[in-house]
Amino acid sequence: MKGDPEERAVMIGRYLAASGATVRAAARVFGVSKSTVWKDQCRLRKLEPGLWQEVQAVLQRNKAERHLRGGEATRCKYLRQAQGQCHPPGSREKRAEKVKS
Repeated sequence: MKGDPEERAVMIGRYLAASGATVRAAARVFGVSKSTVWKDQCRLRKLEPGLWQEVQAVLQRNKAERHLRGGEATRCKYLRQAQGQCHPPGSREKRAEKVKS
């Protein structure tokens, strides 16, 4: 999403406050980088301080919970490996063909 940075900052701020999404998720939705989302939050502080405070509360909550999300991702990874699904279907066959060649 290109365009006016101030307008984008307000839109991303409203999205974060309403959805409680992470910076990474917001960046994906708006088609910008995580760095841009963070820069927009600096702009938002000057543009709409009330909205900025709401967004900061969401971001602080996400920061406090990130170790839980990371732990869940690791748990799922090892569960997939234990079930023999650590590689996408068909990737082992492709690798075996390369080794034979």
